[in-house]
Amino acid sequence: MAGLDGYKHVDEMRPWNDRVHLLECVAWTPEAPDVMTFTFRADQPGHWFRYQPGQFVTLELPVGPEPVLRTYTLSSSPSRPYTIAVTVKAQKDSIGTRWMFDHLKPGMKIRAIGPVGDFSYVRHPGAKYLFISAGSGVTPMMSMTRDLGDRAPDTDIAFIHCARSPNDIVFRWELEYKARYMSHFSLGFIVEQLDRTQLWSGLKGWIDKAKVALLAPDFLDRTVFCCGPEPFMRTVREALAGAGFDMANYHEETFQPVAPELPISIAEASSDEKPVHVTFAMAGKQVLSEPGHTILQAARANGVRIAAACESGICGTCRVMKLSGEVEMHHNGGILDDEIDEGYILACCSRPKGDVTVEA
Repeated sequence: MAGLDGYKHVDEMRPWNDRVHLLECVAWTPEAPDVMTFTFRADQPGHWFRYQPGQFVTLELPVGPEPVLRTYTLSSSPSRPYTIAVTVKAQKDSIGTRWMFDHLKPGMKIRAIGPVGDFSYVRHPGAKYLFISAGSGVTPMMSMTRDLGDRAPDTDIAFIHCARSPNDIVFRWELEYKARYMSHFSLGFIVEQLDRTQLWSGLKGWIDKAKVALLAPDFLDRTVFCCGPEPFMRTVREALAGAGFDMANYHEETFQPVAPELPISIAEASSDEKPVHVTFAMAGKQVLSEPGHTILQAARANGVRIAAACESGICGTCRVMKLSGEVEMHHNGGILDDEIDEGYILACCSRPKGDVTVEA
């Protein structure tokens, strides 16, 4: 039988880490209007995927002469480690995501950076959970629900998802299935609108404190994870805070991609600061970096390519090893403390305090 000669148990395989990888697309699955799941395996055999549910990856998409970098949350579960998946929605002005819809097919290979992120029940455990999502914000909630369903199916989860219409509910069939077989999993949908011919027994309108209390009466006792458009998350935050919820138990996915072509802000430099030398070891270049400039700005100004996506210290795509020197780094969670201890920095938010050498 084909494939048996190469069979390995997971403990005989090498784990995928959080650096740069080549992924092979193995499947694409329509989920809802303009929503697609793309499933990948490791380019090299004998690898499995190690990550935390709710984390995200950055994909390098060959859209044009220069690839674009787009960050997507993993919708798959690390409890099933042989493939990973992203579930993406193509907006009207999408560039990278629309390319995936039109061109990414099984057998194609793309580069990926990650996974990173701390929006996970692993980082913020609770006795019981309330997952609140809207639109494609359902993806990290699905990853965590799938993982808990495999590892701890008795976990108490209240899941509230908001969508434009019943047809736009991503993962509806799987969530309804979980609501039947997971004994402590409750599910509620809220839709904004209905077609005249649609039958709907769920709630209609916008999320508010009353709807949250109806679908999760004990929400004050739960650890809350929220993901969706910023106005949606703001509404949820205000509703919870107004109800007396302990906001220390509230967590939201705050990643908002910034278009790569937007300029990076330059810090105010004092008049007595002077340019410093930045050495890019792999590129073999030593350059002068102006006061207030980041490592990423110095790289771009001198033709050194460092991958970057959010450019605000969130996604971790621009992580590089600092070989010598000191930097001032103000990140927004895109790098872990143990990575900093190893010597890594985020190029987009690290400014040299003197001469610096990086592995780029």
